[in-house]
Amino acid sequence: MGSGKTTLAKKLAKKLDYTWFDLDQEIEIKEKLTVAQIFEEKGDECFRELEAETLKSMIENNTQFVLSVGGGTPCYYDNIKIMNGAGTTIYLKYNEGILSSRLINAKVKRPLIKGLNEIQLQEFIKAKLVERESFYKQSKFTIAGDNLKVEDLLRLLQ
Repeated sequence: MGSGKTTLAKKLAKKLDYTWFDLDQEIEIKEKLTVAQIFEEKGDECFRELEAETLKSMIENNTQFVLSVGGGTPCYYDNIKIMNGAGTTIYLKYNEGILSSRLINAKVKRPLIKGLNEIQLQEFIKAKLVERESFYKQSKFTIAGDNLKVEDLLRLLQ
């Protein structure tokens, strides 16, 4: 969350002349609810099931595409293995300070951090990174930095 996955994925898709998809947007279209509404009305478990189903469907029904996924996607239902089996996965690695500064003004749009103050946000991000790092490290590539650009991704993929 806050690493710039969507922004970089869009730019990468354009450079590669691939189609870009956002997994959360695809879920919203399918369910006719926002991600926040799904979390609120149906709960985390339901969202994660929808996420896994939609991920599999995206992979089965598309070719030559770039897919941006949520920060939790790799951590459920063997999604990281499914993604690795289907293509190239990239972990955009940032520390909690950078992520917190990027997310502090975007909290309203993100159900998991809505209502957290700055200290709580940093603690939340730190805990999530610890919890999720083992999944993220299974990505085929890791790229770290504080202001990643699409050219960094292209160099990594060569």
